[in-house]
Amino acid sequence: MKLEELIEHLDYKDLINFKNIDITGISYNSKTTKAGDVFICLTGEYTDGHKYAKDAIQNGAVALVVEHLLEVKVPQVVVNSTRHRIADIADAFYSSPSKGINLIGVTGTNGKTTVTHLIQKIMEEDSQKCALIGTLGYKLSSSGEYRDAKHTTPQAPELQATLRMIKDVEKIDNVVMEVSSHALEQNRVGGCIFNGAILTNLTQDHLDYHITMDNYFAAKALLFTGLKHVEGVSESEQPFAVINADDEYSSRFLNAVPEGIRKFTYGVKNNADVIAKDISFSINGAEFTLVENGNSHKVNLHMNGMFSVYNVLAAVTGAIAMGIEITVALKALENVKGVAGRFEVVAHKPLVIVDYAHTPDGLENVLKSAREITPKDAKLICLFGCGGDRDATKRPKMGAIAEKLADKIIITSDNPRSEDPQMIITDIIAGVKSVNTENVIVEADRGIAISLLKTVANNNDVVVIAGKGHENYQILKNETIHFDDREEARKVFEVSVI
Repeated sequence: MKLEELIEHLDYKDLINFKNIDITGISYNSKTTKAGDVFICLTGEYTDGHKYAKDAIQNGAVALVVEHLLEVKVPQVVVNSTRHRIADIADAFYSSPSKGINLIGVTGTNGKTTVTHLIQKIMEEDSQKCALIGTLGYKLSSSGEYRDAKHTTPQAPELQATLRMIKDVEKIDNVVMEVSSHALEQNRVGGCIFNGAILTNLTQDHLDYHITMDNYFAAKALLFTGLKHVEGVSESEQPFAVINADDEYSSRFLNAVPEGIRKFTYGVKNNADVIAKDISFSINGAEFTLVENGNSHKVNLHMNGMFSVYNVLAAVTGAIAMGIEITVALKALENVKGVAGRFEVVAHKPLVIVDYAHTPDGLENVLKSAREITPKDAKLICLFGCGGDRDATKRPKMGAIAEKLADKIIITSDNPRSEDPQMIITDIIAGVKSVNTENVIVEADRGIAISLLKTVANNNDVVVIAGKGHENYQILKNETIHFDDREEARKVFEVSVI
C-alpha cells in the first residue's frame, strides 16, 4: 500500500519529508519492526515511542507517525495522538475488515469471557461459523485451540490483521469479541464497525487507570455510542444493544445508545425483555425459567451461580437480537460445561472451585454462588489475593467481602508485580474486622497457601480459590513464573487430570 493511500482519510496535522513510498506493514515496537514498516510512535503510561524511532528506522521502518517532528530523514506524518490514530491506520492498511463481518462486542467488568464463549456456541448450534477474540486469546471455533493474545482486546494492528485473516483466510463472517475499557478509551477498536454491543455489568475495577467510576462508565459507553444506524436497512436488521437491566448503570447505558439502534434488556430483579425466574442451584448446576415475549422456557445448566444465570441471559438476548431461535440458543447453552477458570471445579473432596474473580463484585458473586452449594454442616473457605500495580482501593473491600461471606479465609498473593506482596496483604487486611488466626490465615506465598488447604478443609467443605482463574503464570517483581491455581490444587488434593 502506498503511504498516500494509507493516510488518505487520516486526521493529520502535517507531513514532513513526504514521499509516496510503499508501506508493507505497521509497527509500534522498534524491536519487531521490519523492512517496509510504518513505525507509529505510541505515547503511553510507561514509555514514549518517539525515543525508539531511530531504532525502528535501523530495523527497516520507511516512515513514521509522530506527535512532534523528529530529526530523521524518513517521511513523518504528524498527528495529535498516535495512540488514537493507530487504529485508523490499521483499519486502512487492512481495508476495513469489520465491514464484511457480523462483529459483536461484549463489554463489562465481569462475565465478558463467558458471554463471548456462549455466543460462539449458540451461533455454531445455529449452523453458523463464529470466531472469538478475548482474554484467553482467539479461537476460530468452540472446539478449536486458543491462539495467543497479549491483551483482552488486542492492539489495533493485531486486531485488524486478525479480523482480515478470519474473514479472508478462514471464511468466517461472525466474530464475537471481548472489548475492555482500556481498549475503548485507547481506541484500540477504532475503525471497527460493530453490529451489536452487549453489557454484562459495571462494578469497581481498573480505577488505577480510570480514576473514577464516571470515567470508567464513559469508557465502556463508547462501545454503545459508536453503534451506527445503517441507511437502507430494515429495522429488524439494524445494529443492536443488549443491556443488563439490573445493573446500577443500566439507564445511563440505555440513554447512550444512539437513535435507530435496537435496544434489548435482560435481568432477574427488574422488568426486562428477557427474564430469569424460579432460580435454583445444586452441585450439578443452575435451573431457572426463562421468560421472553410472554413465553416460558425451562433451562437446566451445567454452569453454576447467579452470575452464570446473568451470563446466559446476556448471550440468549444477544442471540434473539441476531434472529436466532431461542430454542436453538438454549439447546446450545444447556450443553456447555463452563469456561476455563470460571467457577471451574478441580477437586470434589473437598469441592475446590477455581475462579477468575478479581474485583469486589466478582468475589461477592462467586462466594454467594459457592454458599448456595455448601452443605449446612460444612465450611466455605476462600483463598484470594489482589494484584499489584492495580486499583488499591478495592483491596480492603475484597477483604471485607471475603470475611463476611466465607467461614474461613486465606489471604495470599495474586500477581504482585512491582509491589511488595506483604503490603498488598496489609491493604486487604484493612478491610477485615477481626484478624482471628482461627478464621483468617495469611500466607504470602500462593503455592504454600494453596497447600495449607489440605489441613484447613474437610472433605465436605467448599473451597474457592479466587483471582487468577485460567492464568498459568504469576507476575513477580523481576520475573514471570509458571503458576496455575488448578494445577496446584490438583497436586494438593491428589486429583489427576483425565
